[in-house]
Amino acid sequence: MNNIIHFKNKKLTVMQVSDPQDLSFANHTMKAMLDKAYDTVKPDLVVFTGDNVLGNHLRDARFGNRHTIKTDDGEKRRMIKAIDHILAPLEKRGIPFVYIFGNHDDMNAMTKQEIASIYSSYPNNAMPTTNECNHEVGTCYLPIYSSDKAKEIFRFWLFDSAWQDKTDGQTYSYVKPEAVEWFKSLSNEAKQTKTSVPGLLFIHIPLPEQENLLEECPPHVGGVLDHHTYSKTKEKKYYRLNPTLAVGDLGEFPCMLDKNTGLFDAVKEDGTIKAIVAGHDHTNCFDGTWNGIRMIQTACASLRCYGVKNRGVRIFELDEDNPENFNTYHLSYDAIMGTGFWSQLRYLLDADGLQKYKYTLLATTAAALTASTIGIIKKITK
Repeated sequence: MNNIIHFKNKKLTVMQVSDPQDLSFANHTMKAMLDKAYDTVKPDLVVFTGDNVLGNHLRDARFGNRHTIKTDDGEKRRMIKAIDHILAPLEKRGIPFVYIFGNHDDMNAMTKQEIASIYSSYPNNAMPTTNECNHEVGTCYLPIYSSDKAKEIFRFWLFDSAWQDKTDGQTYSYVKPEAVEWFKSLSNEAKQTKTSVPGLLFIHIPLPEQENLLEECPPHVGGVLDHHTYSKTKEKKYYRLNPTLAVGDLGEFPCMLDKNTGLFDAVKEDGTIKAIVAGHDHTNCFDGTWNGIRMIQTACASLRCYGVKNRGVRIFELDEDNPENFNTYHLSYDAIMGTGFWSQLRYLLDADGLQKYKYTLLATTAAALTASTIGIIKKITK
């Protein structure tokens, strides 16, 4: 481990950045948002929870999907540049980071091991080099030490949840059973030696049990379509967050792991994990509890992909004397950048998924300029 993460004056502030989905062509509005968040919050650690790079579009032209990069070496150069866009600001500020991969990161010619070696080249990389699960790149735990660095008092678990099979080109999403068994073995060992400490578990794709936070509802009350059921049966069912179990934004029906390999049950049995924290669903941002397990989902940071105005980052605040009772909140784009004219214009022009509004703005602007020009010409010709 390159950096020992520890409480400072008994406090620890952690920022989760999910789905930045950057490319070698940086999204400068997202970079500005993250820069301001780093300078305002001053986190002690940043956790990237997957889809850090839009790996399946590295070969694309700046505009459109036409490939302008033809070789694996060219793709790798773009991967290095894309990763630097999200890590260089942390290096500049001396902020340590850890990461997990999402379903997009390795959708290219590179393996996770090769991509991980790029992250490892940054001095502020705090990924452990021991205790790592042998079955997955990035599945590990990060010990968090007391202010005097004398003892471990908290733990961040990082779980890989998606990968591209390089033989068939397909992307799969589940936690491998070997990783679950690895977690169970460490949990049992800690219980036997009485060395268990509380922790948070970070994963890119939410667990299937997260669906239990929802309740079926009529579409007119703000429910989201269950696209899984609709794609199979064409039956339209709508869901919302069950207000007795969760609070926050449900912008889309959760896209959960393809298979259930027992991680939730293992976490329940372990008893030390205080929350399972996910990303992946760009417009979902909520906090809920089911069957005694707290499940948190964070909206995307990216402005390159689809999303809404809850794009942003999540903050975790821990106290050394009572770390299991952490505080968490989400900072949206507006909360970070403000609601002034220029920040809103910047968002409008740089956020994907807003084409209709962009065209309306451009048409309105063009009409106003045309009218103004005609007025000037009339005055001149009088």
